[in-house]
Amino acid sequence: MGLSQNVSPLNLAGFFSVPLIAGLTLLPISPVRGQDSPQPDGFDRMDSPNQPGETLNLPTNAPTESVPQESVSPPEQTEAVNPAIPAENSENSEVTRPLETQNSLLSMEGGQRLIEEARAAAQSENYEQAVSKLQQSREIFNQLSNFHQQLYDSFTGIDNRIAESQRQSAVESAEMRDLATYELAIVHRAQNRPELAVPLLIQIIRSQQPTRDLGKKAYQQLWELGFVESPYPAAPASSNSSGG
Repeated sequence: MGLSQNVSPLNLAGFFSVPLIAGLTLLPISPVRGQDSPQPDGFDRMDSPNQPGETLNLPTNAPTESVPQESVSPPEQTEAVNPAIPAENSENSEVTRPLETQNSLLSMEGGQRLIEEARAAAQSENYEQAVSKLQQSREIFNQLSNFHQQLYDSFTGIDNRIAESQRQSAVESAEMRDLATYELAIVHRAQNRPELAVPLLIQIIRSQQPTRDLGKKAYQQLWELGFVESPYPAAPASSNSSGG
């Protein structure tokens, strides 16, 4: 009683073709890749923007560009010049020495200028201003003398040329200091203040010695003020010749 159903080969092919195709579409598509090989040092893995997941292997023998060393050269040392320090033996180079200018006070010229201003003030009977100017001048010369004396002590036995120059500068500064001191004592006498003049005159005698001109003048002022009894130098004794 069984009925035999004939299935045509075309229908059989169509029966198996649909599930087979459907199964194949569900399988993941993996890219075809060659055998992985270790990458040489210095190269990175790069993904192609058009085919994600693929590896781009760079050739190991690719030429690399190098910067020629001749194009990079260090600057010459002669070009590195400090603009704050003038180069030696350079033309039109002027060295500024501030203490040699006319406006400097810590110099011989500055102290002498104060003495001249004090003399002009004393002639105008402006004794207060004269005293102030002479005190400043005296202080300047005293500092100069001490500084040059210290340099003389430092260079003695090391450089006699510098030591002798500093010794001479110390002597000249001390002489100008004593001159300013003497004129200050004279101004105090004009002010009728001998108590201020006497100490200054004694300082001059100790510094200049009584045998020098300024020391003799200082002692003469002391005698005129009545501070000493005997004049110096002593007046020569008159000799009376008797006829026989």
